[in-house]
Amino acid sequence: MTRYLLTRLGQALVIVILVTLITFVILHLLPGGAARAILGKEATLQQIAAFNHEMGYDRPLWQQYAMYLQRLVQGDLGYSFQLNQSVSEAIGQRLPKTMLLSLASTLLAVVVAVPLGVVQAVRRNRWPDYTINGLALLAYATPIFFMGLMMIILFSQVWPVLPPEAPQGFTMAEVLADPAGLVLPTLTLTILTVAVYSRYIRSSMVDNLNENYVRTARSKGLSEGRVIVGHTLRNGLFPVITLLGMYLPALFSGALVVERLFNYPGMGLLFWQAALKRDYPILLGVTLLISVATVLGALVADVLYAAVDPRVRLKAGRS
Repeated sequence: MTRYLLTRLGQALVIVILVTLITFVILHLLPGGAARAILGKEATLQQIAAFNHEMGYDRPLWQQYAMYLQRLVQGDLGYSFQLNQSVSEAIGQRLPKTMLLSLASTLLAVVVAVPLGVVQAVRRNRWPDYTINGLALLAYATPIFFMGLMMIILFSQVWPVLPPEAPQGFTMAEVLADPAGLVLPTLTLTILTVAVYSRYIRSSMVDNLNENYVRTARSKGLSEGRVIVGHTLRNGLFPVITLLGMYLPALFSGALVVERLFNYPGMGLLFWQAALKRDYPILLGVTLLISVATVLGALVADVLYAAVDPRVRLKAGRS
């Protein structure tokens, strides 16, 4: 098991370095450059050259990347001239808000998706299965920005019961002081997540319902509810554990659109604004954070899966 964990940690480190390298190269190959975005359209070529020399942007790309990695090791994510603050400070102000939105939508999605997946598996190939599956496919195929717009039209225009804009507070206390403003962004993210999770749970439950241990439990006279909840559901949730870790990039991409749509001051909106202004330090810092969170999420999911599944533990012990 220890060797398995060390191997996964090594793989995670390589993935994070590759993500930073690819993002760094792509951002620096874009036309225009950071100097023009920071100094403005009226800046002369001499001013741009002086800025690039001061910041090291006129050096070879590999040297710039080496300097970037050196600063990362020292805990320095860079400085945003557009926001006039460090990248760490900018991310630290907005990360809790995005975490609140993402965690709330994920928890709500799991609470809704688990019973839906169980009903689909137990009533598979019947009208409940077909109905839920059709609605899940419809939700999954609907662009998230369109889903958000429909939420705004329905619940802020047709039935004006919720505000069309998310809370605009600078601190978490100010955001939590307006819970009604969090409802529409959270529901928009939740609907898409439910569509994904319910299909995974259905598939896993169907596979487990055909296992020998389920037939054995039924032959012992256990009630159907106890067989489903006490045996099948527990094993059927194993793949969902892995999915929770691997779904982080999709969750952030959804949060990016939702935060832009509802003007929610989180990481997604920060990334969107940085892309428009060519704020390279912010773009690199957010990308690095998301890649580290994704890798750590996948690592934690693998560890949990190995801890509860004896087949994984056996494979890890032999490797």
